[in-house]
Amino acid sequence: MKCPVCKDVTLLMTEKNGVEIDYCPECRGIWLDRGELDKIIDRARGARDDYYEQHPRREDDRSRMPFDRSGDHHRQTRTKKKESPLSALSDIMEIFGGE
Repeated sequence: MKCPVCKDVTLLMTEKNGVEIDYCPECRGIWLDRGELDKIIDRARGARDDYYEQHPRREDDRSRMPFDRSGDHHRQTRTKKKESPLSALSDIMEIFGGE
């Protein structure tokens, strides 16, 4: 299959934890087949629920965040190095109990 963005580049395919992923090595675009996004969402919900069962939220969690003068929470920003097209998806899949 050809990349919908690049038009002349053939997509590569990989499988991670039962999810088939097509990706373009040129533009780094990632495409999922029908139903694959639903699998990822279901696994994310399960991982989130498991996390909150093991780590219940406390009311004072927000009080530990630093504030600026306006009372807003500071957001920490970091520069991100360029990663491979599948590294972010691979990180997500590891959360779902993968390899």
